Amino acid sequence: MFLEPNYILDSIYDIDIIELKDLNIHALFFDLDSTIMKSKSGKFAFRTLQFINDLRTNFKVAIITNNKKRSYIKKVCSQTDIPVYSDAKKPDTKVLLKACKDLNVYPEDVAMIGDRPLSDILGGKKAGMMTILVDSISKNEESPIVRFVRFLERLSIKRI
Repeated sequence: MFLEPNYILDSIYDIDIIELKDLNIHALFFDLDSTIMKSKSGKFAFRTLQFINDLRTNFKVAIITNNKKRSYIKKVCSQTDIPVYSDAKKPDTKVLLKACKDLNVYPEDVAMIGDRPLSDILGGKKAGMMTILVDSISKNEESPIVRFVRFLERLSIKRI
């Protein structure tokens, strides 16, 4: 099976806000680890938090993570008032659809943004959302084995 994200970008900072607004996207759902935060760090970079907060002037924003560690999620939540949905079990769609309901948006009006094709992109596709695949926010700091696994996972992507 091949996945086809709507967009493949180098990073979250390459998101075209005007284009998404023109496509009637009203909400952005971000994966947490490796997408908007260095994996397992529990700390937002100032630039990233500022960028996501700026997006909130045009979009509803939520963070959807498979991470279920309470202390970690509490640390993340202490840095922002963006709603965080943990233990999402992506590619399962239950939490994605709950976030849609909570934010009063339809799945087709949401862009799911993440670094993992087989969880973030597949989950977004199954929920009927636009999908944006980005590279890891800390790709230059990842070990060779992590980069290799990412390479293997991205073989499932159909590129146009």
